[in-house]
Amino acid sequence: MGDEHDVLEKLPEFISRSGYRQVFVLADENTLRYCYPILEPLLDNHVVIHFPAGESHKTLNTSASVWQQLLHYEADRNALLINLGGGTVTDLGGFVAGCYKRGIDFVNIPTTLLGMVDAATGGKTGIDFAGYKNALGLFRKPVKVFLHTPFLHTLPEREFMSGMAEVIKHALIADRKMFENLPDDCRLTNHSDLHQLVIENIKIKNRFVSADFHDNGIRMALNYGHTIGHALESLWLEKQQLMLHGEAVAGGILAESYLSHRTGLLSAEELEKVTKKITKNFRLPIVPAEDFGALMHYLRNDKKNRNGKITCCLLSEIGSYSLPHFIEEGLITDALNYYNLTVCNG
Repeated sequence: MGDEHDVLEKLPEFISRSGYRQVFVLADENTLRYCYPILEPLLDNHVVIHFPAGESHKTLNTSASVWQQLLHYEADRNALLINLGGGTVTDLGGFVAGCYKRGIDFVNIPTTLLGMVDAATGGKTGIDFAGYKNALGLFRKPVKVFLHTPFLHTLPEREFMSGMAEVIKHALIADRKMFENLPDDCRLTNHSDLHQLVIENIKIKNRFVSADFHDNGIRMALNYGHTIGHALESLWLEKQQLMLHGEAVAGGILAESYLSHRTGLLSAEELEKVTKKITKNFRLPIVPAEDFGALMHYLRNDKKNRNGKITCCLLSEIGSYSLPHFIEEGLITDALNYYNLTVCNG
């Protein structure tokens, strides 16, 4: 099992068939309030564990608190952890489950678009540490992922658009037609089509994951936009200012598309198409020149680097990727200048 998908209504049957001795639900304060009431009637005896919402709580301290509660309830290795939430909950919950008593089963119930199309599948778990995005983590798949796309209808627009950044990323690396079919303003995406859009994106991600689970080859294409994106996200965490993961990825896509053009892969015409898609859909912050050094520091410590060199996936054209590429720091500075210029003019 692992990364298999089903509708939420199938959860009771799955639990009964699997014979778990204890069931725990992990939620943040938002999913506890808005999503747990839909889940609760589907479960018999269970324990709820929750923590404050937000990336700033995806930490070792939060993990320790969850482990302490599992120990308090004497959870053994035949327990099940249900992660109910967006990427923060499923990242942290998978990490907690993977470490607890050398591993207990977990399922993910993603409640955000970003969670459904990206974070809840693929088996990457992790927490932020010492200011670095996902610095600690495990490769460990959920035994099942349960989808309930009506959760998406209640998302704030900013959270919805954070997920659209990952949709755009999947289209750019693997599906030109999807990119072309997305509306210019992705906020106008037809909600009645969301379930099919989610399924299409899961299929794209699973193609890469099934071919390269441990991220040593073609799965690295899924990191498109994430090298500079994670650095942006870490920098804004350091500033204690909010930048959602998808917003950081959108900024990373903008900068890394420029890198793709500068290295001779992506045409000027295609760069313009990507730039318009990002600037139309995301209001991104300027990166002050005095922060370039801090951003470079995060880039030098990115977990995707090889042999001390900053490593990126780039685009050869819309719908096709090229990897790996070792990028000189001077070129990254140029990309950040392009990012700032397009953000200002967008």
